[in-house]
Amino acid sequence: MGIMAFTPMGNTKSFVAAVTPPAPVQLTSSTIGGTQYRVFNSGSVPVFIGFGSSAAAATAMATTTLAGATTVMMPTSVEVFTLNANQYFTGATSSGTATVYITPGDGS
Repeated sequence: MGIMAFTPMGNTKSFVAAVTPPAPVQLTSSTIGGTQYRVFNSGSVPVFIGFGSSAAAATAMATTTLAGATTVMMPTSVEVFTLNANQYFTGATSSGTATVYITPGDGS
């Protein structure tokens, strides 16, 4: 991760987080080094984000039980995560739905 502003390096993808997590989406970077992911929870409910190197790993992590490395995105929040390249993402909610947008890139 550089000391520059976030620079998109791939296509933005989205999913609709729900009580049952949807099929994970895979984010790929268009250049080497795109291992930051800008994640935007555009919904009005918290989203428990699951990510991993496989769809199964991402789905297993998307749980509202706060087990292990569960990451919660508050409503209308934006975070930049540093992860391995080509990660899968999905999300669960306690109730309702929320659209989550993810963009691979570099910077913070």
